[in-house]
Amino acid sequence: MTWRLLATAAPVMLAPVALAQPALAQTPAAAETTQSTTTAAAPTAAADQRSSGGLEDIVVTAQRRNENIQDVPIAITAADADALATARVENVSNIQAISPSISFRVTNISTSSANVIIRGLGTTGNSRSFEGSVGVFIDGVYRSRAASALQNFLDIDNLQVLRGPQGTLFGKNTTAGALLLTSTKPAIDRTEGLVDLSYANYDTVLARAAVSVPLGENAAFRIAGLAGKRDGFYTDPTTGRPLNNDSSQALKAQLLFEPSANLSIRLIGDYSFSEGNCCYATSDFINGPTQPLVDALTLANGRRVPSRRLEDFQASLNTNGGQRIEDWGGTALVTLGVGNGEIRSVTALRRFNMKQTDADADFSGASILSLDEGFKSKFFSQELTYNGKVEALNADFVLGGFFSDERLSMSRDLFWGTQAQAYWSTLLGAAGLPAGTVSAVPGRVANEIMGGRSKSYAGFAHFDAKLGDRFNVIAGIRYSVEEKQGAFRYGFYDPRPNAVFRVLGVSPGPSYDRSTTDKAFSGTLGLQYRPVDDVMLYATYNRGFKAGGVNIDANGGGTLLNNPTEFAALPAALQGLVLALNPGQTVTAPLSPVYKPETVNAYEIGGKFEYLDRRARTNVSFFYYDISDVQVAQFVGLRFTVLNARSATDYGVEIENLFQLTPALTLGLDGTWLPHAQYGVDPAIDAVLSGSRFRFAPKFQGNATLNLDQPITDEVNLTARVQYQYSGRQLISTASRAERGDVHVINANLGLKLASGLSVEAFGQNLTNEIYPTQSFNTPLQTGDENAYLAPPRTYGIRLRATF
Repeated sequence: MTWRLLATAAPVMLAPVALAQPALAQTPAAAETTQSTTTAAAPTAAADQRSSGGLEDIVVTAQRRNENIQDVPIAITAADADALATARVENVSNIQAISPSISFRVTNISTSSANVIIRGLGTTGNSRSFEGSVGVFIDGVYRSRAASALQNFLDIDNLQVLRGPQGTLFGKNTTAGALLLTSTKPAIDRTEGLVDLSYANYDTVLARAAVSVPLGENAAFRIAGLAGKRDGFYTDPTTGRPLNNDSSQALKAQLLFEPSANLSIRLIGDYSFSEGNCCYATSDFINGPTQPLVDALTLANGRRVPSRRLEDFQASLNTNGGQRIEDWGGTALVTLGVGNGEIRSVTALRRFNMKQTDADADFSGASILSLDEGFKSKFFSQELTYNGKVEALNADFVLGGFFSDERLSMSRDLFWGTQAQAYWSTLLGAAGLPAGTVSAVPGRVANEIMGGRSKSYAGFAHFDAKLGDRFNVIAGIRYSVEEKQGAFRYGFYDPRPNAVFRVLGVSPGPSYDRSTTDKAFSGTLGLQYRPVDDVMLYATYNRGFKAGGVNIDANGGGTLLNNPTEFAALPAALQGLVLALNPGQTVTAPLSPVYKPETVNAYEIGGKFEYLDRRARTNVSFFYYDISDVQVAQFVGLRFTVLNARSATDYGVEIENLFQLTPALTLGLDGTWLPHAQYGVDPAIDAVLSGSRFRFAPKFQGNATLNLDQPITDEVNLTARVQYQYSGRQLISTASRAERGDVHVINANLGLKLASGLSVEAFGQNLTNEIYPTQSFNTPLQTGDENAYLAPPRTYGIRLRATF
């Protein structure tokens, strides 16, 4: 309630801005504390330090040029490397620590389920074929899988979060926003580096190091490495072993060559690798009617039934389950000055491979179903832009073109366990089917072979013209062509006519090879007004677009009842049984696996204010989204489906406040209120979604953060940070109305920083040990049952960092 009052009171807080005065500069110590909330170094320009008190300027590149964040008509949150480290944002999973408007979800298969959500809007559910509603760009390169940002950040200089559709300037259209991550640039004029070590409970170790060395007068080389490991939060009650463990290593090398003031060539190569017994340990969240049977089979399999108390973090799995992820590639960034403008080229070639083996697909200690799954992506992209200025119109402009080509290769093998026959015989026997009606013989059930390709072409233009000293007009347009192809076939399927999935009518579904092409205009139109110094008001319209595609899955073309050839091959008695088990359904032609593009018309009014001699900053935005054909993925039983909700609306208000209470102490108060984020009533989609609220979209989320950087002596500063995060009640499953309650999380750091560049701090995350689910899902094979992934429990440790 306190946060809602703060949000409501925001207009009153803005009243003093008309009297805002020019700021005095701030001390270096105070400057660093502001960076731990909303400050960032720019990708090509460092934050501007003033000579005495006041909040420092923040330089961002949201419009493809260096600008003070307070002058940009986009809602942006930015954080530099120090701010990310202080907030413990080591990868995208904890990104809510820098903005309550953004959150991240991931479940068992990161390539399909890693979802970033901004202002309640994002790609939700599991799908191999989805691109994100929130685009992830690393060094200007679009990453087609948000899982690429799930790996620990290595040598990242800054992060910018752009909220709202980005339909013009970046490599891919996005309907909800963009994350821009930029690597630390090699230094030509000096040798520099850092070492960063931390140790925490759950035997967590993370080590990072980087060094930059000049190569003559015009070049420099930088190399950075990372190694880490963490025991999982879950424990197997039978063996005592930790589950969902993870270890990772990464390497990044850069070469910078600047032979003249007009030419810069920067080459970046990176490789990351992670592995662990990830990620099938979950908690029983909603027990369905099959739970007693699963528990009995778990005991019969010589394993213990896990505790039902979420805080015990217990999971009983009967397979060893392993996951390996490799992500590597190269980027060439070339900048060439031409006249009063600049040509920029971004070329990238990337590979992303994921392999899961012996994964426990029934999420229990019973030996029912396991799987092996593989995912490979080959990605190439090329972007060319020209940044220039029309002096006669006092206008900056960007002209550009973009091309990308991604090839996907995927496979999945399913295996019945030693108790599968007993499970199905008992379950179907209770429904009146005699023993022996279905077969679930231990061994391979199916080998699924899937593939796809995605080509993207775009041309765009963006103009920002000044009309006198007070007004700017912004306009941008982009034309996109998106070509998608997806295919599925079985390499093997259990040949027994009474194979259990045949009898149930689930599979084999039809094979297919489908293509689709979407063409669309998107863009932006906006007006800026500066009534007085330190106040900027804006109103914008943005058209966002996310391409449709092909649902690449075993049931993308439907079930056995959509596979007439397979159905006709069944004995007549089994045909009748299949139809009896699927009342009201008939045998029909294959369904289309194609889903429609998602579009959003976004309207935003906002203001950015500095006041109290620039020791206070308030940014506020009011937004309204009218969304068509929202893409939603669902996991229902054993089927992955993709739906287009015909319509949806999403509106609310954001407020970000930063106050310099003393030269050493700052207070950040940020909140996002979403009174309405809802799908329209649509009888063509699942009833649990029609007319309901978006998933993972609480009505209110807020952060309150205190940062201290207090000199003790001329050589030593005391540093501290305390943050309270609030997240309201929210729906957490795309296939049900499962809900979680309010969540309150407290994080804190305390340390010492030396003038020599050495710092040491103790940290704690989730200090009150709040236990809550992040996402729930329908447990495979168990109708009415749901399991859930839990947020991390209390973690604490120590961090040592040295720069030179």
